[in-house]
Amino acid sequence: MSVLDDIQKSFIKKESIYGPDNYKPLPVVLSKAKGVWVWDVSEKKYLDMMSGYSAVSHGHAHPVLLKTFHDQSSRLSLTSRAFYTDTLGPYLETITQMTGFEMALPMNSGAEAVETAIKSSRRWAYRTKKVEENKAEIIVAEGNFHGRTTTIISFSTDENSRKDFGPHTPGFVAVEYGSSEAIEDAITPNTAAVIIEPIQGEGGIIVPPDNYLNEVRAICTKHNVLMILDEIQSGLGRTGKLFAYQHSCGQCSCGENSCDVQPDGLILGKALGGGFMPVSVFLSSEEVLSWMDPGSHGSTFGGNPLASALAKRSLELLYEENLIENSRVMGDYFKEQLTALNSELIVEIRGMGLWLGVEIDQKYISGNELSKTLLEAGILCKETHESTIRFAPPLVVTKEELDWGIEKIAKVFSEVTKS
Repeated sequence: MSVLDDIQKSFIKKESIYGPDNYKPLPVVLSKAKGVWVWDVSEKKYLDMMSGYSAVSHGHAHPVLLKTFHDQSSRLSLTSRAFYTDTLGPYLETITQMTGFEMALPMNSGAEAVETAIKSSRRWAYRTKKVEENKAEIIVAEGNFHGRTTTIISFSTDENSRKDFGPHTPGFVAVEYGSSEAIEDAITPNTAAVIIEPIQGEGGIIVPPDNYLNEVRAICTKHNVLMILDEIQSGLGRTGKLFAYQHSCGQCSCGENSCDVQPDGLILGKALGGGFMPVSVFLSSEEVLSWMDPGSHGSTFGGNPLASALAKRSLELLYEENLIENSRVMGDYFKEQLTALNSELIVEIRGMGLWLGVEIDQKYISGNELSKTLLEAGILCKETHESTIRFAPPLVVTKEELDWGIEKIAKVFSEVTKS
C-alpha cells in the first residue's frame, strides 16, 4: 500500500471515529474540483457523474458563481430576516418571473422547502378550503424521497428511513406512483394537496407514464386540491427542460407562464445554490403563501444575502450559458452511447437529459460493487437500491468529456460481464 493510500485511510478513519456511520461513502477522499473534474488527495482525477445529487449542475467552482460568492460575502452575507436586504427582492423577482409563480418562500435545505410546502398547503386547506381543523391530508407516492426530517420520513415507504424514529406524523396517504387513478381514489374532502416527484430520483430514476402529470393536474383542479411537485433533484435544467414536469406539456409555451401542467406549488433546491451552499425555495400563488404570516414560519439563514445573490446568478446562468439545451443534447447523446454498448449488464436505461439511471443485472455484480469498480476507472457515480447506477454529470459537460467517461464505462461493463 502506498503512502498516499495511507493518507486516504487516515481521513476515512477520522470520519468513522468522530462521526456516526449514517452514510456509506465510496472509498475515496476528494480534495479539489473544477468544472466536471474532481481530484482525490492522491491527485487522481475523476469525472464527476454525480454532481452532488444535482447540486453541482453548473460544475465545480464556476468562475461567475465563484466571483458572486466572493463579492457578496465580502460585502454582506447574513443579517437574518429581521431586516430587508438589497439582494432578496431581486432574487425573488427573478425566480418568480422565470417560473411563472406569484410568490416564493426561501429556505436552505431541500427538506426545509418540503416542510414549507406541507405547512403552506395545510394552512391553505384550513383557511381557504375550510377543511375541519387538524383533519387535513396530503397524498404522496410510494417509493418517494423528499428528505429525512421527522415529518417527511413519516410518509416515506422506505422502512429503513422510518424504523425506530416513531411516533410518525399523521396526515399522509401513500398511493402507487404513476397511477393517477390511485390518487383520485384517495382524495377526500380533507385532502389539501398531492405532493409528488415528476421523476423519482432516489427511487431509481423512475419516469412515470406519459400522461401521468397531465391527469394528476386535471384531478387536482377538479377536486380543489393543490398539486405540488418536488423538483429538488429534477429541476433547473437537469432533464433537458427548465423543469421535468414540462416534458408532460401539450401545446403550451413553457417558461411563458402558460404551461398545461403548471403545478400549484413547486419545491426547488440543490442546483439553486450553484454548488456553493444550500439554497431552497417553495414557490406558489399569493392565495397559498399569503397565509404564511409573521411568526408562522421562517429561517435565520433562509433568503440570506449570500444565498440570494448566488441563487439569482445560478438561475440566470442556465440561460446565459445555454445549460438547459446542453443538458438535452448531451443527455440524448449519453443515452444513445450507453444503449449502443449493448451490454448484457444493462437491463434498462431510464431518465431524461443528464439524469440517467442504468438498471443492472445483479447476477454479474451488485450496484455498490459496480460503483466501486467505476470509481477505480475514474468515474464518480453512485448506486440506488443496489440495482440502479445513477449518472448525472454537471450540465456544463462537453461531448469530449462525456466520450472520456463513456470509454471508461464501456471498458468496465465489458470486463464485468466477461469475468
